[in-house]
Amino acid sequence: MNHLNQNSFGVQMRLRHLAQLVVVLACTVVCVSCGQVYRPVVIPITITPPNPSNFHEVFAINANVPFNPGTGMQVDVSGDTNVGVINIGLNPTHAAILPNNTRVFVASAGSVVGQSDIVTSFIPAFQAAIGTGLSAGVTISLPGQTSSITAISESGNLVTATLNAPLNNIGLGDVIVIAGAGIAGYNGTFTVFPISGTTIQYVNSVTGLAPSLGGTASVPAQPVFLASTQNDAMYVANYNSSSVAVINTRLNAVTNSALVGQHPVALAETPNGNKLYVANQGSNAVSSLNTVDMSQNTVTGFSGSVGITPVWLVSRSDSQKVYVLTQGDGQLVTIDTATDTVVSNLPVGAGANFVFYDPHLNRLYVTNPSTSMVHVFSTTGGANDTPIQLSAISMTAGPNPPCPSACTPSSVTALGDGSRFYVASYEIATSCPDPVIGSSSACVIPRLTVFDANSFAVKTALTLLSSPPFASNPSTHQSQYAVPPVASCAPAALYAPGTTRFRVFTTASVDSSRVYVSMCDAGSIAIVTTTTSSISPGGNMPDTLVRDLAAPFSAASSSTGGEPPPQSPVFLLTGQ
Repeated sequence: MNHLNQNSFGVQMRLRHLAQLVVVLACTVVCVSCGQVYRPVVIPITITPPNPSNFHEVFAINANVPFNPGTGMQVDVSGDTNVGVINIGLNPTHAAILPNNTRVFVASAGSVVGQSDIVTSFIPAFQAAIGTGLSAGVTISLPGQTSSITAISESGNLVTATLNAPLNNIGLGDVIVIAGAGIAGYNGTFTVFPISGTTIQYVNSVTGLAPSLGGTASVPAQPVFLASTQNDAMYVANYNSSSVAVINTRLNAVTNSALVGQHPVALAETPNGNKLYVANQGSNAVSSLNTVDMSQNTVTGFSGSVGITPVWLVSRSDSQKVYVLTQGDGQLVTIDTATDTVVSNLPVGAGANFVFYDPHLNRLYVTNPSTSMVHVFSTTGGANDTPIQLSAISMTAGPNPPCPSACTPSSVTALGDGSRFYVASYEIATSCPDPVIGSSSACVIPRLTVFDANSFAVKTALTLLSSPPFASNPSTHQSQYAVPPVASCAPAALYAPGTTRFRVFTTASVDSSRVYVSMCDAGSIAIVTTTTSSISPGGNMPDTLVRDLAAPFSAASSSTGGEPPPQSPVFLLTGQ
């Protein structure tokens, strides 16, 4: 018993000494902590996490400064990030994606600066645990027309070339390339003056040349538009050669072509893949082609008082109707695809530039920059199953207009769920109201107006620049909402390669979670979320600007001596 008591007493003493040691160490730690020892502190910041969502993609086409290639850029919808960039050709104009989303094609009308006309094909980046980026691009050359020269001579600065065979559908102002002439001064890229049969004339800066023999005269293609509802073929509209080429997507090569009207600028293939329609701006005509062999059908009723300067086309989802927008006389023309006959035309005002088809609501939305109007049509309901107008919306007039200071609607898109449609527009101010730019300068203010699809009422109007990447006024901390105008971003009255078609352009993601607006002058793409966070309700409001995603840097030097400015986004394309 005495032995047990002694052991117990020993244990108690050891525990007492250990407790004293712990107290001493704790005091030491407290004292040290009160000295000059940094103690990191983590302060939690409450944020709204991103919505979990499936992988979706949008593509941007960006134009570079002259003589430098543009870029294609893929945007991850759920991450609001740039996931890949690829170099494409000079002067990119338009893009299309195969229905199975496996390949993107970009048309580059490089011949406007004397370079090769190409279409670039690339594979998008797909959802993966590790970012793979975009595939290496495949370049597809587009052959133009070529004829051998039997004689060539010069009088003053006017050159006359006699050809072995005529060049079809070529007219005043088209581009021609002379190569291999016996006298080198005749070679180069020129603008056609008059042409008649096998005789072609153009102005040459080199004078005093003697007559010569040999060489070739060729017509560059100038691809400006792509379209397809098939996975094994992509169709290309060639502005300068007045033709449509067929690219076999398995071979990445042109396997067929057809001459159409002069200066084609837009295409639409019926969803069943049977017919391809072509808007021929230069000849005020629409071509109908059978896709099986590119043979032509006669389109009746599209001439005279109906059909001046066709600019855009869309096909109804049942393939029974194609709608043509004409800029010159401002008509929305309906063609019955079974007979290729015009069955109706509805006025939308001269200057109309773009029509968007909403398959969910079976609607057509038309923007008119000249009148600042947006027209909304149901594709059915009229005589012969033709459209009827549901609304004509003024962007600048009436009570509480979206743009009281005047704005120019440029394009429109709609959500796939049928709830809203969005109009991208811009305001040109000669005395800029944005204090970051200053009233002594002109500026461009890009905007996006959100409309309720049922009532056509304005839900909200957004300015689209955020800081960063744009500046803010240090004295007022006001964010920048305008940018200085870029001369190359101003759209021409009549589109041609080398001019910008859309100063601002908009598209919606396939899951209706985002709307995107390319802003040419700003060198960036505005990303607008259309939903409220499902994780933290109320954390973000629908139809708000998430961020501005900058395009890749251009090849030009910065005016301030810093980094070069970004390229100019000119077109957006929705992927999967």
